[in-house]
Amino acid sequence: MVEAVPERTIQEMMSSLLGHPLFVLFGILAVGLLLGQISVRGISLGSSGVLFAALAAGHFGLQVPEGITGIGTALFVYCVGLGVGNRFFGSLKSQGSRLLLLSVLVVGSAWGLSLLLGRVLGLSAGVTAGLFAGSCTSTPGLAAALEAMSALGLPPGAINIGYGVAYPFGVVGVVLFVQLMPRLLKQNLETADSPNQDPERIVTRVVRIENAGLEGRCILRCMEEGLLQCRVTRILKNDILVPLSADDVFADSMRVFVVGTLRQVQRDVALLGCIETDVPANHRLMGETAEVIMLEPAFSNKTLRELDTLGNYGIIISRITRLGNTFVPHGDSEIFRNDVLTIVGQPEDIAAFRTRCRHRSSVISSTDIFSLAAGVALGIAIGCIDLGGGFCLGTAGGPLLVALVLGHFGHIGPVVGYMPRNTRITLMELALMLFLAGAGVSGGATLLATLQTHGLGMFLAGVLITLLPMLLGYVAARRFLGMNLAESLGGICGAMTSTPALGAISARTEKQTPIIAYATAYPVALILMTLLAKLLIMLCV
Repeated sequence: MVEAVPERTIQEMMSSLLGHPLFVLFGILAVGLLLGQISVRGISLGSSGVLFAALAAGHFGLQVPEGITGIGTALFVYCVGLGVGNRFFGSLKSQGSRLLLLSVLVVGSAWGLSLLLGRVLGLSAGVTAGLFAGSCTSTPGLAAALEAMSALGLPPGAINIGYGVAYPFGVVGVVLFVQLMPRLLKQNLETADSPNQDPERIVTRVVRIENAGLEGRCILRCMEEGLLQCRVTRILKNDILVPLSADDVFADSMRVFVVGTLRQVQRDVALLGCIETDVPANHRLMGETAEVIMLEPAFSNKTLRELDTLGNYGIIISRITRLGNTFVPHGDSEIFRNDVLTIVGQPEDIAAFRTRCRHRSSVISSTDIFSLAAGVALGIAIGCIDLGGGFCLGTAGGPLLVALVLGHFGHIGPVVGYMPRNTRITLMELALMLFLAGAGVSGGATLLATLQTHGLGMFLAGVLITLLPMLLGYVAARRFLGMNLAESLGGICGAMTSTPALGAISARTEKQTPIIAYATAYPVALILMTLLAKLLIMLCV
């Protein structure tokens, strides 16, 4: 017969465990994730439930390991930067000025409204900064505010409480806004503004050549010299698509297989001839395509024109995937280490090129731990640089800046910006939860006292800080910045740093426009919130 464990022994065990910071940390994560799974009409807190579990734990005096907040902050913003860095600078060149203005308008108005309401309601600097970060769902903004308070020698707990009060409606409010706006306007995201398909979506077409001026011209040279924006990868011969060779030339009525964005295809079709609609049923591709990861140092930082892969290796590169973003290259496109290349050619040529690239399938899903550690360390070092008046980018801004540069250029010396998407998303989620656990516990001790003093006023202030900037941003985007509905809502999601809201849009349309707008506006908003959160502390102290 098993003897019952004495009640006092159980209490001692529980007391010992609750005094163990590592047990408390993972307990908060588990409870918070369970809380985040609770769904009300399709809306849930997700990993943000960790914050509320941590606030409760802090209220009862529990502790997590020291330094966990800083670790979570650095890893989180670093992963975010890697995810959007390759699109950030490019998007700024094409449509970034409008989305940059939208981000500045939304974040700036939220910041100004936070400052105004904080003074009207008599809120402390910490609570005001927490409301700003929570209403805009900005974890890096919260981290920057905490860092600023610590640098001034002030207790940072009130920041977490302001964040915890404003964050729930910040999450729900943005999701509801992007879901309800098309309904209120009686517009469908899929058909609103333009009946055409997304011009940046990559498509394939068979094109009949009807331009006599092209007859006899080398197809490869036309691509490398920029005459064509698409990639011609195959030619229809005897009703079978065969890979392009270096000697192939244009001929009247020949049919070619092109790859490009819808915009590029429309442009090139006008030059070449017309889209072939009557393609024989037996034109099926012969399986002469593969994905290859580029690991050969001698190929790095060289353009497609310099490599001349068709002339030298018998294969043509139709797409390049870099940090999860796939694009159609041109003659001046550079190849970087860890790029995943979609190639077309004969099987024996593909096998030889794989060997020449040092291709290893396992590398596509592997993570360079050295680059992760060195990149974060470099970011923290840059974040510590005094930019004047004691102002610095900090643990949030420094790693974000380094990650954006790595994501754009591919590497800084031996430090590469490649991280598999699944690894990046998992690490980002874990880092976010570690940060929320540390931030919540530190603010939980004064939770009830602050809520009793400013509870209703703080909540209503958070609602206003969430809603008014979005309404202002939407009106400006539509009437003054010339954005369509999908681009406006995607840009607002980015300006409010709301990934759940972007998911709500993506579930209702196949357009890539909201995602591109989000990816451009998001890093601008992150940087602004990181800087303005610190400035808010300085002005309110």
